[in-house]
Amino acid sequence: MFIIKNTPNNTGVSVYGDHMDFENLYEALHNVAGDEYEFPSYSSARIRVLGVCYDLRHAMMGGREVEFVDNGMDAEKKRRMDIVAPDKNLYLKINVLWPEMLFVTMALNDFINLYARKKAKLKFEFVLDRCNIWDPYIAIVRLFQSEIAKCVKETVSEASFARMMNIMNKDYPWMDGYITQYLDLLNLKFINMNSEKRLKSIPTMAKRLAEQGDEYQRVKEEVIVAAKEYGRSVEDIRLREEYPEEIVW
Repeated sequence: MFIIKNTPNNTGVSVYGDHMDFENLYEALHNVAGDEYEFPSYSSARIRVLGVCYDLRHAMMGGREVEFVDNGMDAEKKRRMDIVAPDKNLYLKINVLWPEMLFVTMALNDFINLYARKKAKLKFEFVLDRCNIWDPYIAIVRLFQSEIAKCVKETVSEASFARMMNIMNKDYPWMDGYITQYLDLLNLKFINMNSEKRLKSIPTMAKRLAEQGDEYQRVKEEVIVAAKEYGRSVEDIRLREEYPEEIVW
């Protein structure tokens, strides 16, 4: 089972798991997020979910970090079982920025609903729940979300955690048509904070992403105007500021 922890400098979260964990999560996220043109108004949000898949895939190919994790096989257990076995397992590891992971967590609520409706071909949520309760992809994605929530709970105060869960899950934010250039803006602001300020800002990031307030609306307007000016889709518009090549996690 994968494990999710806050990074040492509060820059993001580390996702740990063995090869099978990552392979199952990769497949579940890909299936729940749908095909390229399946949910057109969610194309920008889908790209961010696939960004996590990209890191998972590269980790499975040996392109990310690894760590040895205790597996509970101490000397006494090995003696009683009369086996020779390692006392640590090799886990793959990826890092994801906090604002990015919070956005993906919220977007997955939407994609689970869309995926469930597609599978059931029904519109009533109480029927959908019965039809899809055993779906393996939904189960894996929900487990992923629950591990993120657990990490949030271990990282922020109790009061902040309650507010964040309410903001991120109440009636679902619905990420259709979301201007993800705003997420890039929050990511870059977050990277440029010091460790202490990042820790205090995690609840604020969730609030800004979900509420789509004045700052979001300004970015949205600028992106739409730029897309019209250059005759491109809003997904093609990029911020002038670039992500740093190296991030201190």
